[in-house]
Amino acid sequence: MDQTQRGILGQPLPVPTTQPKKKRTSMMSFFSKVSWTLRFQKRESLKNVFSILAERAQDPNAKKRHMAMRGLGAMACETPDKVRKYKKIVLDLLVHGLYDPVSAEVIHESMKTLTIILGKIQGKSLGSFFVDITLQTRTLLDDENDNLRYSAFVLFGQLAAYAGRKWKTFFTSQVKQTQDSLLIHLQDRNPQVAKACKTTFRACSPYLKERKENSFQTEEDQRNPKLCRQLSHYHPELLQFLYANKIL
Repeated sequence: MDQTQRGILGQPLPVPTTQPKKKRTSMMSFFSKVSWTLRFQKRESLKNVFSILAERAQDPNAKKRHMAMRGLGAMACETPDKVRKYKKIVLDLLVHGLYDPVSAEVIHESMKTLTIILGKIQGKSLGSFFVDITLQTRTLLDDENDNLRYSAFVLFGQLAAYAGRKWKTFFTSQVKQTQDSLLIHLQDRNPQVAKACKTTFRACSPYLKERKENSFQTEEDQRNPKLCRQLSHYHPELLQFLYANKIL
């Protein structure tokens, strides 16, 4: 993840601050307990904390599922080495949160935490989780919720760095199916989403490179006319970047 992406991550979209006092208090209380446990791990087994979070992550109450995702994010920040040890358990919980059928807040928190954890583990040994995360994240790029779109672009751009040889063909197909979304959201109504999209477009640009299988094609034929036309009009600097890197 480049410096621009990190900068974006450091400036989350504004969220409503009109939560009821009781709700804010309960959430603060929950995270205080999580933080206390993390700081005094000798007194409380970290495995027990995972058990608590795992239970809450599957609770029928969406607020508790949301808090569980946030708790996993707090653990990833404060005890990254321990999270690596329980990586498969954590990823399984977060992927379930990413596919939450009811709560946009749970999905949003899952994406934010996945972004943190993927950075901590450098995308290593994701296995089939890479496919699950990519497929769902791609569907959220066009979501009506600004926060979901923003986090989806940040996460999708990060996935581009971790596809590796194993998932290169799969991720290439996903990026090509996402091309229209990338072009549309370069002009997103929310400037932070547009900025995240631009960063992700750069990260995904190598996957847009056409294979030059037919040697008889001219240089102009090999280029993507729709992509070139839209970028030349709205983002000439991106088009220049693609030409300079021989992506188009």
